[in-house]
Amino acid sequence: RESAVLALLYPKGEDAYIVLIRRPEYEGVHSKQIAFPGGKKELTDRSLIDTALRETEEEVGLERNQPEIITKLSPVYIPPSNFLATPFIGFTQKKPAFTLNHEVAQIIEIQLRDLLDDKHLTTVNLTTSYMKNIDVPCFKINNHIIWGATGMMLSEIKELLK
Repeated sequence: RESAVLALLYPKGEDAYIVLIRRPEYEGVHSKQIAFPGGKKELTDRSLIDTALRETEEEVGLERNQPEIITKLSPVYIPPSNFLATPFIGFTQKKPAFTLNHEVAQIIEIQLRDLLDDKHLTTVNLTTSYMKNIDVPCFKINNHIIWGATGMMLSEIKELLK
C-alpha cells in the first residue's frame, strides 16, 4: 500500500527544527509510535506529494500550500502495516502554528543540531505487538526513542544534511 510522509523543516528562534508526531495509544501496530506526519494514499491524491501534504494538513494543521517541497527521499517498506512510505522534505519560512487531530497525541520538535549529533545514536531493546525483545538501532533525543522507518528516514536526512 502506497503512503507518503513529510519531513518538515522550519526555523524557531535561531535554530532549525524538524517536526515529528507521536501516535495515540490504540489497537494497532503503530500505537504510541513516533512518526512523520503522513499516511495512506487516497484515490483523490494526484501524487504522493499530494498525499504527504494532505495528511500533514489533516494531522498537524499545516495548510497544503505552506511548505515548499525540497526533495524526495528513499521509500521505506514497513512490514507490520504493509506500507511503502515515500518521505518528502519540505520547509517553511516560519514555525507553523500546529493544530492536532485525533490521529496525533503529541507534536515533537527536534533541533537539527541534535539530529546531526552522533551522541543521540544508540540501540534499545523493544517489545511491540509484533516483536519481542529485539535490539533496534534508534535515535534517542529529548527522551524520545525514534526507531524503525522513521529512524531510517531520519538517518537519510542526517546524511543529506552532512
